[in-house]
Amino acid sequence: MKLIRRSNPDRSEDNSGHNLPPDSETGGYFWKILIVDDEEDVRTLTRISLRDFTFASRYLEFIEAGSAQEAMDQLAKHNDIAVALVDVVMETDDAGLKLVDHIRYQLNNDMLRIVIRTGQPGMAPERYVIDHYDIDDYKDKTELTASRLYTTVRSALKAFRDLQTINTNRLGLECVLKATPAIYNLDHSRLSNFFNGMLTQVIGLCRLSPTTYMGSLEGVITTINNDEIKIRAYTDHFVDNPRFDEIHQQCVNSILYDQPISQLRDKAEVLPLKIADKPVGYIYVEPIEALSQIDRSLITIFARQCSQALENFELHSTIINSFESAIDMLAEVAEYKDKATGGHVNRLDHYTHAIALAMNVDKNEACCFGKASRLHDVGKIGIPNYILSKPGKLTTEEFEIIKTHTTLGANILGHDRAFELARQIALFHHERWDGGGYPQGLRSSELPLAARIVSVADVFDAMISWRPYKQPWSTQDARESIATGAGTQFDPDVVAAFLNVLDNGGFDQTIENAVKTIE
Repeated sequence: MKLIRRSNPDRSEDNSGHNLPPDSETGGYFWKILIVDDEEDVRTLTRISLRDFTFASRYLEFIEAGSAQEAMDQLAKHNDIAVALVDVVMETDDAGLKLVDHIRYQLNNDMLRIVIRTGQPGMAPERYVIDHYDIDDYKDKTELTASRLYTTVRSALKAFRDLQTINTNRLGLECVLKATPAIYNLDHSRLSNFFNGMLTQVIGLCRLSPTTYMGSLEGVITTINNDEIKIRAYTDHFVDNPRFDEIHQQCVNSILYDQPISQLRDKAEVLPLKIADKPVGYIYVEPIEALSQIDRSLITIFARQCSQALENFELHSTIINSFESAIDMLAEVAEYKDKATGGHVNRLDHYTHAIALAMNVDKNEACCFGKASRLHDVGKIGIPNYILSKPGKLTTEEFEIIKTHTTLGANILGHDRAFELARQIALFHHERWDGGGYPQGLRSSELPLAARIVSVADVFDAMISWRPYKQPWSTQDARESIATGAGTQFDPDVVAAFLNVLDNGGFDQTIENAVKTIE
């Protein structure tokens, strides 16, 4: 929301273009009227006829142009003109009509209300103009007495205001609808989009718009959780307003402690956000006009939607935290069984996440890859300890047993669809690019990307880590082995991404942690 302020509130109509009385206390809210006529007397008479005009508690600001070209220049400077009174015959016989086309089709301005005024109706017949040009009214100048001009301008302003309200509500509704489908998969970014949409809707219902003259603080949505206060959405520059601290304290006292509000501006609205009847925040707006009962009821409904969004977000966060805790617990169980791999799952999480990002995987999906990788060896819980801790080479029989940890892990994780990615990784992370791996001998190109990434990360960490049956490899030797395996054991694209991260120091800290574990 852009704030538009009077450049000098002390100026009167004589030198500012406003019909504002010298003693007015409107605070600088105006409707902009563009008067386009090549006769200065007509422009002056129009201003005089509208000198006492007000609509919705706002006066007028006049912008004048003596030609269509001057009008185009003024339109380039002012994108918030509400009504244009346009003469037809000026520098050319159809200059005014060309100006209409410029407004509608060059500037794509559908909001501005256009009234054609002509002293030569024969040059622009009414029916022809109405049928062929996107105008809102047609007047012969001889018709425009002060009374008729008042009616014409008032009708045009009302239409402009209503269109702006509809458009603002449309924009707000778009934001809300875009955010709502993801309401059960919310992150902080989506929640912010949701609240921004809600505030836009509220402002639209208050009949405020991005092009309306506004006060210094239009609106804000704030949430409160114990001592933590978060600004969820706000109109431009409100944080710089010295009144905000006072407003915030008044609102908090009102919704938390039921204290009466005594120092907020007239017509200001404070709407509490509640979850299970517990106040968790508020919406604050300062409309220019007092809200109708219908508007207030609609805004109250929107406030409830904001509350529901917060509750859904908290429930979603709780579920995600519980899910991640379950992953960590299962990973800890698997690692506890195979103590020789100390810290392996944490390092694998980091390797997998970093490789996925290097392959342009979405950051949220890359995070899921990392988390799911932690359960790649959960099936080892079913492998006998004497095999896991055997210091020497495994026999053929023992190797066949240890290979079953892939299917065991897949079976364990297959009981809940939420673990599907982890199940795929557990089952396929020992398959090879050339189809020579286990348990199914599938070509890795047929497997999920996450499993292909874990295949590389798992082997690399195993190489540089101590095991009962071997000493750790150097990072360089492990690097060369991974590079050599591209196209046979490993997906070449995954190897390229892995080497890129490794060579640029992306794994330095993780490798250092592996060394410390060995020591």
